[in-house]
Amino acid sequence: MYKFLVVSFLLAFCTANSQELNCTVAVNYDKITNANVQIFKSLERALNEFVNNNKWSEVTYKSNEKINCSMFIIINSYEGNTFETSIQVQSSRTIFNSSYSSPVVNVNDKDFVFNYVEFENLSYNPNSFDSNLMSVLAFYCNYIIGMDAETFEPNGGDPYFEIAQDIIALAAPTQIKGWGQSESNRQNRFFLINDLLSPTFKAFRQAMYSYHFDGLDTMEKDTKKAKEIIKASLATLNEVHSTRPNAYMTRTFFDAKADEIVSIFSGGPTVPSADLVEMLNRMSPTNSSKWTNIR
Repeated sequence: MYKFLVVSFLLAFCTANSQELNCTVAVNYDKITNANVQIFKSLERALNEFVNNNKWSEVTYKSNEKINCSMFIIINSYEGNTFETSIQVQSSRTIFNSSYSSPVVNVNDKDFVFNYVEFENLSYNPNSFDSNLMSVLAFYCNYIIGMDAETFEPNGGDPYFEIAQDIIALAAPTQIKGWGQSESNRQNRFFLINDLLSPTFKAFRQAMYSYHFDGLDTMEKDTKKAKEIIKASLATLNEVHSTRPNAYMTRTFFDAKADEIVSIFSGGPTVPSADLVEMLNRMSPTNSSKWTNIR
């Protein structure tokens, strides 16, 4: 009986403190020659432990509720303890009454420079900027959780986006690339969160919620109606495009969603598509070859 109670307590404790992310962090070092590859393997192992073992919020996640995501880091150059890299961050969430995982996040961040000493202890302090490596990873962990929350509840990502904004406030004074408001490239971490929290992009967040919760999550119940809702959510997103053409948030949306949108509107019950294709071409012309497959 005593052993049973102990096991039950441990299980309850683990469940209550379950981390939010089920994340695969991969480090690609194909571009690097004449280096001891062990350091890259150690880095990959340490980053996986850091991302997956940290508790990023006060919300309790059951094992089946963890957010599936990935961070793919490409080492472009490496000298001493300095790594110049890019990081691609992706996440998905399972659709209600389905085994289908819908892509939510797809961000390719090309400005990721950090220092790392093999076997160093990786720790994160939310009240200070101690390491660009830790700050970037903490930023994207909160961004992933926030974007996932947006698909379940209107403005559900606010607490996580505000934490990400705090990370930016601590990082920006370092003038390390990727954090600054004054950078000529407006497609960086600052603008990713600044736009999300701006009233100008309110329609984007409305579209994220409607597309997933009102649309995809009801697909099994009434496919045609769900398609109509998804189409309407894309029209809402078009409001953002009308105000801010070529906005970073719009681009990241279609980086994640282009193939899915084509799949949704290329089979099953049909909805009028001519106006949809015209709208998609206006918002995301780089995907025009894909939009031609919508029937």
